[in-house]
Amino acid sequence: MSTSSYLSPEQIRDWKPYELPNDQLTPLERARQRMAASGQWQPWQVVGRRMAIGCVALEITQRCNLDCTYCYLSESSEALKDIPLEEVFRRIDMIHAHYGDRTDVQVTGGDPTLRKRSELVEIIRYIRSKNMQSSLFTNGIKATRDMLEELCEAGLEDVAFHVDMTQERKGYKNEMELNEVRLEYIERARGLPLSVFFNTTAYKDNFHEIPDLIKFFVKHSDVVRLAAFQVGADTGRGTERERIAINPTTVQAQIEAGVGTKLEFGATSAGHSDCNRYAFGLVVNDKVFDFFNDPEFVHEMLMQSAHLKFDRRDKRRTIETMATFLMKNPRLLAGFTSRVAKTAWQARSDLFAAKGKVGKLSFHIHNFQDAKALDKDRCDSCSFMVMTPEGPLSMCVHNAKRDDYLLVPAQVKKDEAVVYWNPATGQFQNHKPEKIEVELTRKNARGRAKGTVTPGGVNEPAELAEEE
Repeated sequence: MSTSSYLSPEQIRDWKPYELPNDQLTPLERARQRMAASGQWQPWQVVGRRMAIGCVALEITQRCNLDCTYCYLSESSEALKDIPLEEVFRRIDMIHAHYGDRTDVQVTGGDPTLRKRSELVEIIRYIRSKNMQSSLFTNGIKATRDMLEELCEAGLEDVAFHVDMTQERKGYKNEMELNEVRLEYIERARGLPLSVFFNTTAYKDNFHEIPDLIKFFVKHSDVVRLAAFQVGADTGRGTERERIAINPTTVQAQIEAGVGTKLEFGATSAGHSDCNRYAFGLVVNDKVFDFFNDPEFVHEMLMQSAHLKFDRRDKRRTIETMATFLMKNPRLLAGFTSRVAKTAWQARSDLFAAKGKVGKLSFHIHNFQDAKALDKDRCDSCSFMVMTPEGPLSMCVHNAKRDDYLLVPAQVKKDEAVVYWNPATGQFQNHKPEKIEVELTRKNARGRAKGTVTPGGVNEPAELAEEE
């Protein structure tokens, strides 16, 4: 891609969160218009058909108990206090106002489990009360079994564990050794009404291990539902910057090497085609069979069934909903039955060995953009938003200027009076602060930046202040 198509620093600075439109369009209709304007309204597109947005990240803390070499947080993050619950709830309300029921809200951070547990439970419960679905994105260190059980009772639907070598967990030399951690997390979630995902950053030091990692996920597909790979990007406070030859195409090839077959990654996806790739396989006797290898049929199913509502917490009702739909659409039923029969014939020996037991596993590749190489069309058609104090914003644009949305006061109503919460002090005050700044120290900046931070970036670099 030519650098002339990238947003300039001035364009990034001027890029604003989406305001709630004053029109009569539904969230789906707005999404459809947005996809069409950037050339992404194609038969494979789910945004504007099945959903108004792919997902919205709700950052409930900036604190983290790991320090990834590909970290999207800003240098100021560790110095900031957790935004008050009132502000979290206001942002949840904004998510619903923009995108409506069943929106996927990713409760994230930092690591959200560092938030006070009772507050995390309240946040999940409030998302559920708005008829939206919640996903917990965590490194898993504090996500104990009893915490996951309590969150499930509050309405949690998905848990996404981020485990990889960029986190520099002590005692692990490679991704295969980290499978010990992954197994522990799988057992924590086993039997709970949760879809279990694993996120892995693909970068130069673990690229060669992706096929073996895929085999691990396939082996544990009785619990694991999604294996997601994110191409490491030059953004945030991370120390790793280079991509070399690692991109969605090379990551896809490694995934296919792991499953031992070609997968159709273009049958359906969300947002921009340069940002996301998705494949779906049936697992029989630890072998993967591509169920989306007929894109035209997948496109027709997507268009005809886009109105259906599924609750991932209730698998029986999901099956009943799809079965009822197919019975009312004989032609699609015939096509679906034919595909099942063909797959069963392909897998006949493995079906016998597995005594008819069939699992499923999805594969997702997400290609985040570098902070200084943001393509306008990709940002315009973004399916992965972050809810800022002002409204939803493309995750990649947000990562390029995070402090503009972190170092701002929150207006909160307390005892009928309006007060302002200061993210640097965590205190409420009667008057809106004119400027919020954070002095970076070796502790809160992870030792990689210098100076005082205000919205707009690091100002007048100075020596890092020593810890007291």
